[in-house]
Amino acid sequence: MTSSLLELVQRGVGAASERIPSKVKPLATPPPGSGLKPVMGDFGLPLVGHTLETLSGDGMSFAKERYERYGEVSWVGSLGTRMVSAIGPDAIEAILLNRDKAWGNEGFYSYLIGAFFNRGVMLMDFGEHLQHRRIMQSAFTRPRLAGYLEAMNPRIAQDLDKWQPGDNFPIYDAAKQLTLDVAAEVFVGDTNADHAALSKAFVDAVKGGQAIIRADVPGGIWRLGLRGRRLLEDYFRSQIPGKRANPGDDLFSVLCQAESEEGDVYTDEDIVNHMIFVLMAAHDTSTITIAMMAYYLGRHPEWQERIRAESVALGKDMIGYEDLDNLPALDWAMRETLRIHAPVGTLFREAVKDTELLGHYIPAGTRLAASIFAFQRMEPWWSDPLTFDPERFAPERREDKSHRYAWTPFGGGAHKCIGMYFGEMEVKAVLHQMVQRYSWTVPAGYHPPLRYGTGPMPSDGLPVQLRALARVNA
Repeated sequence: MTSSLLELVQRGVGAASERIPSKVKPLATPPPGSGLKPVMGDFGLPLVGHTLETLSGDGMSFAKERYERYGEVSWVGSLGTRMVSAIGPDAIEAILLNRDKAWGNEGFYSYLIGAFFNRGVMLMDFGEHLQHRRIMQSAFTRPRLAGYLEAMNPRIAQDLDKWQPGDNFPIYDAAKQLTLDVAAEVFVGDTNADHAALSKAFVDAVKGGQAIIRADVPGGIWRLGLRGRRLLEDYFRSQIPGKRANPGDDLFSVLCQAESEEGDVYTDEDIVNHMIFVLMAAHDTSTITIAMMAYYLGRHPEWQERIRAESVALGKDMIGYEDLDNLPALDWAMRETLRIHAPVGTLFREAVKDTELLGHYIPAGTRLAASIFAFQRMEPWWSDPLTFDPERFAPERREDKSHRYAWTPFGGGAHKCIGMYFGEMEVKAVLHQMVQRYSWTVPAGYHPPLRYGTGPMPSDGLPVQLRALARVNA
């Protein structure tokens, strides 16, 4: 949906909301004598609920309105279903630690994206999830990460050298192509892959999970998502025999050879499913982080210069694995970007049994959406939360330590992002080279229009004014 059409629909929804008030009521009645409170909320408009408010823009105004009206736990109608909406670090902690094993991933994620990312590790629960995660862990050990970095650095350099400086350089689009090329090199090990076709397949699959009409109908984004899934399945399945016979150092080869300490291995179908999910997740989240980090550094040139000076002083054109912890300004700016603009904006769960959340009764089968994006941008958990201030992560401040789950862009608990260190490494590797090659600014007052994918992402390509620099360490 284009931004102009979306605005018209939103205005129509807003007008309809005034004519058709949504009834506030409890999600369910707590058991007698439980001492639990009901979850209060409203569905929104008939059929569509509050889907358009939750998927348009960055969703902040809607999230704040719900928090002010209902508190940290409420319920809402969206994406064709009722769901509990949770916000704040206390709720996030209870959900992620999952001490009574009441929250499952599979149910709600399968409803949302299972048709496109079936049997990805994030869509598994409890013992099965642990088994698959243990096998996959061998792909993200320190030696493997160091090898991935060594492989990605030349590819990053090649892509950055192709950038064309100008006044309207689309940094988001360029970052998307770069991360796909890195993924093809490091994850797939196939430099001859049709990047354009794979990229379109990923985009279509992600969009499919956002469909309001969740059926295979002509012209629908659900159908496009299914087509993208089939393309990815065919591609990865065709490559497995070669990867088993002649393994390389790429993640695809590692998964084809991976074995847990207990001797468990992946089937061919497991490998296809995990490659589709991991490649999508790594590609999308890294793209958003790199692009939005560039945006904030373009708005705050003093931080761009500080990071550039730090990278130049390192004396290396390409970052080494041993250097990752030696660039504090770069690290703080990345963490601040992940705070303000969490690339995975919402965590989804489903109650597998009756439970409670912050004293509210949650019956079995309840779907839940926990907003990371919103609460990391809100008081009282962060001071001046919409201001880009990387020094809030400096040792003398550490605002992220105000609560164990105040900063959770990678989730936590059993389902904490298995590729977290890879993602951070890739972002730092790209920005280290980028600041030594280019400087850039964004026009005063420019704020990128956002649409929702894995998280809020720019819908206009995020144009910046890009200028080439003389390279000191080349």
